[in-house]
Amino acid sequence: MSSLVDFHEDFIQSILSDAESRGIMKPESFFEIVCQELVNVGDLTSDYSSAEYIKRGMEVYGYDYDSERKILTLLSHHFFQEEVLQTLTLGQIETKFNRLKGFFTKCSEGFYNTLEETSEAFSMAYNIYKHIEKGNITKVKLMVLTDGRASRNLTELPSEIIKSIQYEYRVIDIEYLYKIYESSSKTAEFDIDVNMKCLQVNDENDSYQSYLSVISGDLLVQIYEAHGQRLFEQNVRTFLQFRGNVNKGLKNTIEWKPEMFFAYNNGITATATSVDLDLDGNIKKIKNFQIVNGGQTTSAIYAAKKNSNLSVSKIAVQMKLSVVKRQEQQDEFVSKVAEYANTQNKINNSDFFSNSPFHKDMKDYANRIFAPAVGGSQRRTHWFYERVRGEYLNSQAYLRPDEKRKFLLENPKAQVIDKTLLSKTEIAWGLRPDIVSKGAQESFKKFAEEITDTLEKDDLAITESYFKDAVCRVILFREVEKMITRASWYDGGFRAQTVAYTIAYLSALVKHSTWHLNFNLIWETQAIPENLKSILEVIAENVYQKITRPPSGYANVSQWTKNAGCWDKVKDIDIDVEFSPELLTAPQERQYIKKESKQVKSVDKGIDVQIFVVNVNTDDWIRLFDYYNSFKSNTIINPTQLEILRKMSCRSITLPSEKQSKILYDLYVNAKKEGLAVS
Repeated sequence: MSSLVDFHEDFIQSILSDAESRGIMKPESFFEIVCQELVNVGDLTSDYSSAEYIKRGMEVYGYDYDSERKILTLLSHHFFQEEVLQTLTLGQIETKFNRLKGFFTKCSEGFYNTLEETSEAFSMAYNIYKHIEKGNITKVKLMVLTDGRASRNLTELPSEIIKSIQYEYRVIDIEYLYKIYESSSKTAEFDIDVNMKCLQVNDENDSYQSYLSVISGDLLVQIYEAHGQRLFEQNVRTFLQFRGNVNKGLKNTIEWKPEMFFAYNNGITATATSVDLDLDGNIKKIKNFQIVNGGQTTSAIYAAKKNSNLSVSKIAVQMKLSVVKRQEQQDEFVSKVAEYANTQNKINNSDFFSNSPFHKDMKDYANRIFAPAVGGSQRRTHWFYERVRGEYLNSQAYLRPDEKRKFLLENPKAQVIDKTLLSKTEIAWGLRPDIVSKGAQESFKKFAEEITDTLEKDDLAITESYFKDAVCRVILFREVEKMITRASWYDGGFRAQTVAYTIAYLSALVKHSTWHLNFNLIWETQAIPENLKSILEVIAENVYQKITRPPSGYANVSQWTKNAGCWDKVKDIDIDVEFSPELLTAPQERQYIKKESKQVKSVDKGIDVQIFVVNVNTDDWIRLFDYYNSFKSNTIINPTQLEILRKMSCRSITLPSEKQSKILYDLYVNAKKEGLAVS
């Protein structure tokens, strides 16, 4: 694992690379990257927005509103961008907090009326004022982000109550970001103090331990109040509000028959990395508490208490808590628990997208395919697909200096693609810029649904051709972002929305022509052709003018661009552009490339299966044969399949054919899914 100094160095370089590749200012890149990390660990919701406003006595760079907990977060930052770790002093911190507080005070006075309506600052001030006006803010969190260390004098930042609103102060410094990176459970570590009787289910020698317990409604509210979405970091589903029948039933039970909640509700399933027990065997402390099933139960109880003012003191919720001893097994364990336990509402396969073979395919292509050498360079490079957060940095952690230099030359920071960026580029090209404008989480959810549907129809969908085209769409996305930033007509604000709508409009134009964009041209040059840039500049300007003038009834641009009606209006823009012949490819040619790519993948997949089967040890094949031969499996196999398995267990087959390998592989995977212990 990298040290804090190594992490800081890599973090700064990532900011510089991101800013350069996207054509934005370094502090802006810093702010966006840190906010996304805070969304990932639950410190911010997926609805956070960037919006800069700096005037005498006021300084703010964005805000977030947690509608469920009625918490407003105002964000500021201090970006040193120095190679050596700096210290953010107590005086600097206090100044930042006072300016954030000053901005909130002005917002409560109707400050938005003095701002330009098409600015992001107007949207921010207007939304805050409306929340205040409706009495929908119970807590204001003032948060300062920095790439430095918070002063050692900063031992505590006590909260305070001003005019019945609680103010909470947070400094997110480089050490906090390092802890996020360092944590193998993908969430900053935290402890929960409890006092719960429990029944220990299994033996301490097992790879995990399970406890059955009961948690009170009041304690569940208290825990959620303190930790929010962080509790659901590894959950496959977010709260569905009171729209589904299950959730309406939850609310009715809480309100009218709270004493029956334990009998009616399935309770919650949770995991932890460890628990502390007292001398009587009661649970006193839970480390890294994660609710993997029961998110809607938790949120329903919280909403009933906070939003509907209902008593939850009589609510008792059964809880199954599993402690996974081996940290490297945490993700797989959580995934399986979630998959088998989530039955209250229908769960789509896309909800388990994090474990999809899509990511493995993308990673395999990223490792195997070299991008063309361009600009006179003799060195070819890879596009690094970050399947797991922090993977790019982890890949360098234990390399010698010469190995690290080689790795960085072959995998430059500007060519890192993570799942979030990929989802935005794909959904924008897929003609849903309104979804992209709703934020990274909504984009990822939509992308997961679409890719999962595609995979279910055809498991050869993710081919080499798809990988290259996806990279080209990332190049396109970043180029449009840079173009807008330096455009003379761009007044600042709503760049992300303009990028998404510009990409979608181009895609719609190409689709309307019945031809296809020549992504191969972009791939070979690793850049956007000049004649395509000219078209994009015209589109982007028209799009910007359209989306920043919302129709009456829409309070601000930010909300308008999240509406499907905005896309309908943008599609109606009449822009006269002409594609030169080399920018497009005929449908027949495109179909040939797609078919050829699938054939290649089919061969690759067959070879991969054979390699896998050959590498399985003989003891496992013996175990599998006994499993199927004694009818322990839920699956009945035919005599031919059983005979192939018998021969493999006896080592009568030294090199199985492709057909035999497919049969053996399927039997292996099926048995493992059913719980058979094989390596």
